[in-house]
Amino acid sequence: MPARLHIDPDPAGPRWAPGVELALPANASRHVQVLRLQPGAEIQLFDGRGGEWCAEVLEMGRKTVSVCLRAHAAVERELAGAVTLALGMPANERMDSLVEKATELGVAAIAPLVCERSVLRLAGERAERKAAHWQAIAVAACEQSGRNRVPQIALPITLRDLLAQQAAGHRLLLSLDADALPLARWLGPSGSVRTGAITLLSGPEGGLAPAEIRSAREAGFVPVSLGSRVLRADTAPLAALAVIAALEAAA
Repeated sequence: MPARLHIDPDPAGPRWAPGVELALPANASRHVQVLRLQPGAEIQLFDGRGGEWCAEVLEMGRKTVSVCLRAHAAVERELAGAVTLALGMPANERMDSLVEKATELGVAAIAPLVCERSVLRLAGERAERKAAHWQAIAVAACEQSGRNRVPQIALPITLRDLLAQQAAGHRLLLSLDADALPLARWLGPSGSVRTGAITLLSGPEGGLAPAEIRSAREAGFVPVSLGSRVLRADTAPLAALAVIAALEAAA
């Protein structure tokens, strides 16, 4: 499979079309050079606006690489319903892995949350740096997994701020409460998976506090379950995404 590279669209650059020549940005050029590709080699480019381009390497400079766009393929590998993960950020490097795996599974956006029991608390410049770091992880995961649309990683916000937003679509709360409906049952049997955008709320280490759960329910979040086992903060949202993706693939 040819190397796949994400290129941020340049508003001042030429419009992408067959035959257009592009100078790759520094990061993409380094990637091509590390792979030791030669003029004539084929690569795939995508800019996040849909589909992907077949391109041919034209020149390899010491620090620059130029390519020529050949053909556009209007291929998409997205979930039918956009899923936003709103989650209490797990600590250490677990959030990095969560962003990577969630991107591979098809998440459309990730909203990192600061909750009452959160271990990781970010604000200001540190929050901006972390969000940019996670966005880069999402880009790399798209390059690896074949996705052509990069999920947006929002700046961390409080759970209260999230609940105050009027998000469209379904609102689901991962829960161990007795009245929580199994997620697969809520989605529907194979062949009739519910459509529409989904915001999936998952707590941090230690879970959401009782008051936060009440507030989420009052904001319209419906409790759904992944079973009786207690999953880690970085496992539960990925398991839910896997259920959604698997049922959709079977439909």
